[in-house]
Amino acid sequence: MLRHGKIGLITGAGSGIGRAAAETLARSGAAGLVLVDLDASALAAVSEALSAEGLPVLVRAHDVRDADAWMETADAVRDRFGGLDFAVANAGVAHGATIVDQTFADWRRVLSVNLDGAFLTIQTALRLMRDHGAIVAVASASAVKAEPGTSAYAASKAGVVQLVKVAAREVAARGIRVNAILPGGVKTPIWREVPFFQDLAREAGDETVAFDQMAALATPLGRYAEAGEVAGLIAFLLSDAASTMTGTALVCDGGYSA
Repeated sequence: MLRHGKIGLITGAGSGIGRAAAETLARSGAAGLVLVDLDASALAAVSEALSAEGLPVLVRAHDVRDADAWMETADAVRDRFGGLDFAVANAGVAHGATIVDQTFADWRRVLSVNLDGAFLTIQTALRLMRDHGAIVAVASASAVKAEPGTSAYAASKAGVVQLVKVAAREVAARGIRVNAILPGGVKTPIWREVPFFQDLAREAGDETVAFDQMAALATPLGRYAEAGEVAGLIAFLLSDAASTMTGTALVCDGGYSA
């Protein structure tokens, strides 16, 4: 559980792990949330559901790569909540291609969203964060497990892990903890951006079947995680139960990287 009265920011909050994190943290005692996503309609749906439960919500629909937008978001957070106590840097995109076939445009797009976006999120959060706060960045098991066709995604997520470690060292004196979580396969919409999954889902005729088939290939536990399971671990890392954890890369991949 979070300490009551805490204000948090979550990126990629419109769907998948980000939405699950917003819902979980709201139930865990958050006093207010700042929700960031590029998809304004998805963000509105999450905001309306949380607001209906009485939670104060600030919605910011913008690209996490936009430094100017982050400055405007920072001003809005100060005006509404005064500052932050926790943040979840979750927004990301996926892409699959071998290094030989990868276009530079796709390489830059993935690195820009996943790594530049994480940097700007963490930078903004730290500028707004009160002492003894906490940040979790959603990386991936791809940061530590190499697979053909994942060069841009894997490199971006490995960068996020190292960014987290540096941030943790820089703000430890303020009692702020910064950790990364490294999920393996999770049943989220991001897979729809991956050609391999698109083909598998088309052949299977159902995304659930496709997820099960992929999990059977390389995950020892034989299943992919639900977004809510990852959100529960994010809530743990933000809580006092993880008070001695900082600079950590917590792997939760069903044994995929073992």
